[in-house]
Amino acid sequence: MSPRQRESLRNETKEMFYFAFNNYMNRAYPLDELKPLNCTGRGRDRKHPENHDNDVLGDYMLTLVDTLDTLVVMNDKATFAAAVQAVAEQLKLNQDSRVQVFETTIRVLGGLLSAHLLATDPRMGFQLAGYRNELLSLAYELGLRLMPAFEASPTGIPYSRVNLAYGLPPDELTNNCPAGAGSLILEFGMLSRLTGDPQFERAANRALDALWQRRSPLGLVSTDIDVVLGMWQNRVFTVGAGIDSYLEYLLKAEILFDDPAYGDMFEELYRAMMLHVRDTQGYLYLWIDMYSRAIVSQFVDSLGAFLPGLQVLAGDVDNAIRGHLVYYHIWRKYNMLPERYDFHLRQPAMAQYPLRPEFIESTYFLYRATKNPFYLEVGEMVLRDLQRYARVSCGFTSIENVETKKHANRMESFFLSETLKYLYLLFDEDNIINHSDVNFVFTTGKSAHLSNPT
Repeated sequence: MSPRQRESLRNETKEMFYFAFNNYMNRAYPLDELKPLNCTGRGRDRKHPENHDNDVLGDYMLTLVDTLDTLVVMNDKATFAAAVQAVAEQLKLNQDSRVQVFETTIRVLGGLLSAHLLATDPRMGFQLAGYRNELLSLAYELGLRLMPAFEASPTGIPYSRVNLAYGLPPDELTNNCPAGAGSLILEFGMLSRLTGDPQFERAANRALDALWQRRSPLGLVSTDIDVVLGMWQNRVFTVGAGIDSYLEYLLKAEILFDDPAYGDMFEELYRAMMLHVRDTQGYLYLWIDMYSRAIVSQFVDSLGAFLPGLQVLAGDVDNAIRGHLVYYHIWRKYNMLPERYDFHLRQPAMAQYPLRPEFIESTYFLYRATKNPFYLEVGEMVLRDLQRYARVSCGFTSIENVETKKHANRMESFFLSETLKYLYLLFDEDNIINHSDVNFVFTTGKSAHLSNPT
């Protein structure tokens, strides 16, 4: 791919970002999300509190907060400054909103912390005149509002949901998963180190330890655990939904906090996964029984597309290349990834595509590791398919069915904070993220300095 072609794709990705971002700001803000088919905003569904979408809709300006650091990736200091000011002045966290602890942590707490770090580090060139740590203060408040999920648990494994205004409801469900309970250490650890309050890092570490102590004899965990009883509610291990980011955060915590204890846990879990879960040809990672190794299914989750990127970070590039090809061929078949694909039946088991970032994330990391132009071509394929099938009058829409391409009228915040961020970084060779003396760890979309504040 020529430099001119790559520059053109970078510019097209930037246009896609601002088309979606400006439509959100003009038509939806301060609500959490944009409804791109009817050009309106979407907040919490207070008439139907049982609506599963409420897990991420807290009436806390979700898309703007989650997208702050993408503005830095776009080198847009003016918009970043205006967005930080808007969040600092208008974000109210005392909301009667029952939200998922994990989603609120990675999107809102992570967004606030990342933007604070970027706004205060002179090496980045995004220091803001007059900024007085307002985002860090909001992050601290949010952390305190999430703590009841930990404090009420006898095992240390947090409840999966909490009410931001009232804490833990007396009838709250007691199920959680390793991804939900074990993917909090980056944000909670950073919050403790920036504020000097150790309770957040201590709580996240206690949750990690509680999960670790409950591994099966094969060294595996399952997708569902009761936080009160401390007992697994099924026996299924998968690299996809329910476990994915648990593995990711162990490795990244070692890097971010320079603590080999996390790395030891990652290495042990990764070895168990490669021994028991990977198929004999080295391409698929099966759903298996965590005790017997029996194959439960041959599903491929779109969330599992994160794994090749993590393998690059772990230095296992050969396996990353193989695993990425599975998702590449599924994408080519449907022009996007179904949420779940049945490899045995060769058809979607869950047909929606919510504009997830994991495939393009791994594509980006594989290109950085190999410089193979194939991955630039994969990025162009993704860009073209997003433009063709997901672009609508007021933004980009999730797809309800990858076979019919029916639209779903939702643009989740991670499309701006992750999907387009990774796509832009893939094409923008000279981006400060790609060539900075400052090192970064990407959480589930947020970038954090490796400055290891104490």
